[in-house]
Amino acid sequence: MDDIRILAIESSCDETAASVVKNGREVLSNVISSQIALHTLYGGVVPEIASRKHIEKIDQVITRALEEAGVTLDDIDAVGVTYGPGLVGALLVGVAEAKALAYARNLPLVGVHHIEGHISANYIENPDLEPPFLCLVVSGGHTHLVIVRDYGEFEILGRTRDDAAGEAFDKVARAIGLGYPGGPKIDKAAKEGNPSAYDFPRGKVTGSPYDFSFSGLKSAVLNYLNSASMKGETVRREDVAASFQKAVTDVLTEHTMEAAKDYKIKKIAIAGGVASNSALRASMEEACRRRNYSFYRPSPVLCTDNAAMIGCAAYYEYIRGTRSGWDLNAVPDLKLGER
Repeated sequence: MDDIRILAIESSCDETAASVVKNGREVLSNVISSQIALHTLYGGVVPEIASRKHIEKIDQVITRALEEAGVTLDDIDAVGVTYGPGLVGALLVGVAEAKALAYARNLPLVGVHHIEGHISANYIENPDLEPPFLCLVVSGGHTHLVIVRDYGEFEILGRTRDDAAGEAFDKVARAIGLGYPGGPKIDKAAKEGNPSAYDFPRGKVTGSPYDFSFSGLKSAVLNYLNSASMKGETVRREDVAASFQKAVTDVLTEHTMEAAKDYKIKKIAIAGGVASNSALRASMEEACRRRNYSFYRPSPVLCTDNAAMIGCAAYYEYIRGTRSGWDLNAVPDLKLGER
């Protein structure tokens, strides 16, 4: 079969990204323009600012991705783009760009689910990984436990009932004065802290063993901080960060191992921005080692939003025959498995 090169575009939140991916797993280029420094001024992502920045950067990012890959649009076989979920204005920039390029060059257009992209990031560095496997998806907006039945075929076993894990990281980081982005800053601070300093709760959902709940944990941390403040007690934020992080990673790891045992799955993967957290990676690796499971995780740069993962997912959708029409639109609340 001839090589298939996908030009992929990702703009669902605050990274403007483009990539050229060959045959689904070979990344020829992966260009990311981050807006973190800009949004740090506001303590979080401002959707309108994110959208405007995407418009400014998207042509430059695509041009650079093609140059770094050593190809032109004449060498591209299809255009893949994230169309949901995400910030609607940010998504629209990427979708409009992808549609314009595909229409102008008469190329197939493939809309990609953002979470499918995160899951697919595992294929890039693990040539031996094939479905079926169990994947824990943890990011700022999502916490999902998913059986990947086949390429593009998913069964969701569990999801968060309230805050996503990454959302809880951001809120706790803000509360203890670490600022934005919360995930990396808590990870760093926790390395200097004692994870047993505080016994924060591990949330469980009655009757739904694979679902997650982090709002109680977040509230427990905030209540402790308020109580300490009123009593004039000194709070060592490194200890709070480490204890909070331990509570999150314990729950994520335990739920994943429970599902793996119940469904008799011995291949485990993680994906999403929080999958770059060093404590979670270590906890999952150790749990898999003890059970003799195979463990897969993308490099940190492929955990956070990027277009290489979208190119990988788009390739498998493309060879399955998925094609999007010129009416492709941004779907900010798109559910995994929907089209």
